[in-house]
Amino acid sequence: MGASDSEGSQRNPIRKVLGLGYWVQGFRCFPWMVVNFFLKDALHVHPSTLQLLQNSANLPMVAKPLFGILSDAVYLAGQHRIPYIAIGAILQAASWLAIATLAQSSISISTLTLFLLLSNLGASIAEVANDAIVAEAGKQLTSSRSSQTPSSGELQSFVWMASSAGGVFGNLLAGLVIDRFSPRKMFLLFGFLLLLQFFITITVRESSLNLPKSPPTVGIRKQLSELTVALKKPEIAYSVTWFAASNAIIPTLTGTMFFYQTQCLKIESSVLGISKVFGQAAMLLWSIIYDRCLKVFPSRKVISAIQAVMAVFMVSDVLFVKGIYRSMGMPDSLYVMIFSGLSEVLFFIKILPFSVLIARLCPPGCEGSLMAFVMSVIAVAFIVSGYLGVALASYVGVTGNNFSGFPLALLIQAICTLLPVYWSSNIPDDDEKSKNKNE
Repeated sequence: MGASDSEGSQRNPIRKVLGLGYWVQGFRCFPWMVVNFFLKDALHVHPSTLQLLQNSANLPMVAKPLFGILSDAVYLAGQHRIPYIAIGAILQAASWLAIATLAQSSISISTLTLFLLLSNLGASIAEVANDAIVAEAGKQLTSSRSSQTPSSGELQSFVWMASSAGGVFGNLLAGLVIDRFSPRKMFLLFGFLLLLQFFITITVRESSLNLPKSPPTVGIRKQLSELTVALKKPEIAYSVTWFAASNAIIPTLTGTMFFYQTQCLKIESSVLGISKVFGQAAMLLWSIIYDRCLKVFPSRKVISAIQAVMAVFMVSDVLFVKGIYRSMGMPDSLYVMIFSGLSEVLFFIKILPFSVLIARLCPPGCEGSLMAFVMSVIAVAFIVSGYLGVALASYVGVTGNNFSGFPLALLIQAICTLLPVYWSSNIPDDDEKSKNKNE
């Protein structure tokens, strides 16, 4: 029986599909780091313009519920996940290859924004399909679980590790080669990688993934109805509302911090790359620790603890900008390399326990649409957060050459981050007893 299960696992390419999909998703940091330097050095944008573009380019992520409903209800060639991953990959490839082949003189902020929107459109379609496969396969594994079968939490951890591994490699590579190769060559490399993902994906038949069977004639109207019913469940509605609010009320200052580190402190690109590698490695380690040690703890406690740690890191950034650590003998580059990398990924680290919680609460049949809705709400929250960051930076008078008001902005950011901890009772108390009851 064990040998048969092993052979079945080898025949099932689900880990290959999800591993590649999430690895590429994590590797997207590679071209985006290049975009940041390209905007600053070649197009000479203002810090607020950089942050506005970063967040506006994420607008296609808001349409994830639509893509989720389509992938749940509309089958293409008898499949409703694999084709959408392939479509997403080819749209991204077209976008980055177009940027790479455009003449330098014809690239403007508006042109670049258009292609970045197309890239994120493709990314959102692919991510919806990948997330739906995880949710569906997780439920399949849970319903037929044995001592040899991984749980849904383990599958979530696997794809999280794949994404983190892609992020580690992408940031490390970008930091090392950004001063040696032109942006065009780096965009070209990522475009060819997406083409490779496209060709590998279309060779996989969805039937080989052994996902739960669902009728291909569900219909968009029925899917919308099922999504509405799911969202009316108090445990889902309250959780999503709290998680979105916990991100939206934080004024993100990533663009300002990028300019402060590169313009004011003259931090080298390789240091920024290693910093992001450190953060991605922390995410990879976090996925392992969560899977082995923390998934038995209530989601409310884990997520609230992460939220509090985020506030602590922001207070630490205040001390960094005011030069306290420098006066204690810590080089700026060392702080950026370690603490800045960790601070950036904390926003995403708390998504893992939350996504595991939502996948467990998700009713059968609307995995794609519900997970897509959740990711869309999170995307909206991040966009709102980014716009609030631009407003806050403007309010305290931060510019590309004047960072005197930056410590105050970071302190306000820390206070806003700590506030949602007091409302964490909206997250269901999913202790072991309630888990067993639901499962």
